[in-house]
Amino acid sequence: MRNIVHRHLGKMVAGTAIAVAGTAVMVAVTLPGTAGADDTGTRAGRSAQQGTGAAGAGAAGSGAAGSGGRAVSPGVVEAAPAEGRKGEGRDPLTDDELKRVEKIALSKQLFRSSESVDGDRGPQRLGVDLAEPEADEVGRPDAPRRADVTFYDYRDDTLVTRTVDLGTGTVVHSDTQHGVQPPLSRAEKAEAAALLIADPLGAGLKADYKDATGKALTSPDQLQLSGAVYRAAPGAQPAVLDRCGEHRCVRLFPKVKNGPWVDARSLVIDLSARKVARLDR
Repeated sequence: MRNIVHRHLGKMVAGTAIAVAGTAVMVAVTLPGTAGADDTGTRAGRSAQQGTGAAGAGAAGSGAAGSGGRAVSPGVVEAAPAEGRKGEGRDPLTDDELKRVEKIALSKQLFRSSESVDGDRGPQRLGVDLAEPEADEVGRPDAPRRADVTFYDYRDDTLVTRTVDLGTGTVVHSDTQHGVQPPLSRAEKAEAAALLIADPLGAGLKADYKDATGKALTSPDQLQLSGAVYRAAPGAQPAVLDRCGEHRCVRLFPKVKNGPWVDARSLVIDLSARKVARLDR
């Protein structure tokens, strides 16, 4: 009977030693992704981190034991393959192709006669997309590779689309439209925010930013900006916004960087007229 008790106590002591050793391994492990984390988080956040750390350490300990106690080498992320100067078929446009087609599409005449969102010479670049093939070119391996380059001319509120043949390096089609309002570019949203910050109607935005950060809002770079094109609707806006749709108008949805959203939905910025107005409620 004494032998049985001694054996049982021996197992308990051995088990305790293993548990202590396991705990030591867990304490020694540092989880990836926690370095530099904010140590002043909430009690619930700290508890969650501790729980995750224990679980991750246990897994790391198992891996170390499986490899003879040696540290496991970190994973290696392979660099992206070098991008070719030219794409093929329906491949996305390469960086070289994007630069080339924009340069071809922006003729000297268009540059001299147009205006960008901030009033500089030259149209506002909106985007470059791979053009759809013609009906008789679908499925052909030798189909011409083309790109559609779109600009907005703030001088006379026109959308200019030019199609460039990447094989010949020439503009094969050009189109100008009025009253067409494609999605906004990043530069246009930034300019809309700059106009709002400088306008008396931007006082609420600046006050909300000050409350959230303790700092003054002086530049669009301090915000994360989303936005949508605004079109005039009968009776839904003051007269100053009646031309929105013909003019390029924006409703902004600003967000404090690493902070809250700011409600600016009642304000519309007319980029063409460079004015800010509040929608009628």
